Amino acid sequence: MTRNVLVGLDGTEQARAAAEWAAEEALLRGTGLELVHASEPVPESVLPFVAGEDEEAWAQEMVTRTATDLGRRHPGLSVTTRLLAEGPVPGLVAAARESDLLVLGSRALGSVAGYLLGSVGLTIAGAVEQPVVLVRAAGTALTPRGPVVVGADARQPVDAVLGFAFEEAARRHSQVLVVYVQQLPLHAGMGPAMVPDFRLSLVPEIRTSLEGLLDPWRAKYPDVEATARAAVGSAGPELVAAARKASLVVVGRRTRHSALGAHIGSVAHAVLHHSPAPVALVPHD
Repeated sequence: MTRNVLVGLDGTEQARAAAEWAAEEALLRGTGLELVHASEPVPESVLPFVAGEDEEAWAQEMVTRTATDLGRRHPGLSVTTRLLAEGPVPGLVAAARESDLLVLGSRALGSVAGYLLGSVGLTIAGAVEQPVVLVRAAGTALTPRGPVVVGADARQPVDAVLGFAFEEAARRHSQVLVVYVQQLPLHAGMGPAMVPDFRLSLVPEIRTSLEGLLDPWRAKYPDVEATARAAVGSAGPELVAAARKASLVVVGRRTRHSALGAHIGSVAHAVLHHSPAPVALVPHD
């Protein structure tokens, strides 16, 4: 049974962009959309000085207004709202268990620095057991019908990550671009200048492995055109470069059952902060 797409709202432009993306995703999936807001808990020592009712009234008005606007722009979309009693991290992590997908916003830091998810968002993205999509605020023209770019390891392919990418491409009637980057030790390219860079000789072999990896997915999704790109270097910058023409970037995150820190991995971290396209973070064992 397909469950709702869940989006966290906080009244920011980034959250509104996330809600718009989530609405379109819900329509593609043929499911409903749930808008939730989780307030930061107020310490008991300052409760007498805080107008809690004003905060709750603002939150209720904000999610209701957003739901009304989305319903007007997307006729036929079922939109529900909910205020979470817990704080953002425990509230959204718990709410995500009842959904198929969680969508959050990320704010721009500038063309050089990239985009910031924030410590709360990073913690949520690293803790939920469902896929999370991070959406930046509108402003830069994306390629709505561009390919779904997915980072993959030809040596250790992850079905959950590739499956998510192919499903999204099938919904969008778009292509899949699988990117694999072979990272070599620092000393690998430090030979004499007259010696040909042996790293380039690895690319054909990697590409052959990727083609073999894609064969069963092409058979399962015959209407989805899939191509592979192999490179040698650093995975983060390669995926960010591919994201410039993408409708969605998909990266994996190994599931870790630990309460300490946001466990998303260095490659996913780089893509989340610098991709101009929405990024789907897919957990896997």
